[in-house]
Amino acid sequence: MNWTEIKINIPREFTDAAAAIANMTVPYGIYIEDYSDLEENAWEIAHIDLIDEELIAKDRNNSIIHIYISECDNAAEALEFLKERFNAEKIPFEINSEGVDDSDWNENWKKYFHTIEIGKRLAVVPSWEKYENKDNRTVLNIDPGAAFGTGTHATTSLCLEILDGCVTENDEILDIGTGSGILSLASVLLGAKRAVGADIDAQSVKTARENAEINGISAKTEFIVGDLAKDVTGRYNIVCANIVADVIIRLLPDVGKYMAKDGILIVSGIIDIRKDDVLSAVNANGLNVVSEHYRDNWCAFVLKQNEFTGENHA
Repeated sequence: MNWTEIKINIPREFTDAAAAIANMTVPYGIYIEDYSDLEENAWEIAHIDLIDEELIAKDRNNSIIHIYISECDNAAEALEFLKERFNAEKIPFEINSEGVDDSDWNENWKKYFHTIEIGKRLAVVPSWEKYENKDNRTVLNIDPGAAFGTGTHATTSLCLEILDGCVTENDEILDIGTGSGILSLASVLLGAKRAVGADIDAQSVKTARENAEINGISAKTEFIVGDLAKDVTGRYNIVCANIVADVIIRLLPDVGKYMAKDGILIVSGIIDIRKDDVLSAVNANGLNVVSEHYRDNWCAFVLKQNEFTGENHA
């Protein structure tokens, strides 16, 4: 099997945050080079104080995260996901890879991204493929461009399945960290009245708007460039946040002001090792878990406001 190696160089103080994001791209772990405590660790672990000169010469101020993507997966998607999330978290980084050419992005998508059927009603179809709709599904045509979100990643497919089971015709949707716009677009196609998507990355917002045009639903969607929901107004029946655990935790104290009474919050993008951190923040911010959803090493939760925390309601 062929593999693509992605190497991410980041300042040492961002290692933990960057590693949490990197873990989202693979189910089997990552490898981190961190030589900041080389001498101390050499003695504590191996009880030696003579260290190879090659190791002594290693950079002590930066860490290198190694990710290996199999040929069966989409390394191009992993690259763009990492760039988008690191920029959102303001993590300085340099990314290098072997086997993936950023300039050949669209061809990478066409090679790895194919039609998938999700839930009982939805089919996500690449804009370049034809789909024989035998079961009369709702078809979402999408061209992800340079944005994360095709439905193939477990974090996104979990959200789509939840939306497939709960969206109704009067719902208004807020999609925080919209990426390609897939959750916003799926919600409208499944019958929602309106969807607003926000993303810190301007290119993602551009892609989301183009995907709305492809599906003929621009009039029912709005996409905003901004950090979380900072520039969003109004209240929504369903709020989606398919982002990383740390950003979800940062969002939770303020999310109530965007939720309609009896509205729900769908959070995803949570690696299983961060589950307890997120749930602690959920409890601390007056939210209750309505349902839990799991796939591979990923978690998604449907949340509601605690009826006794009146400050979260209008």
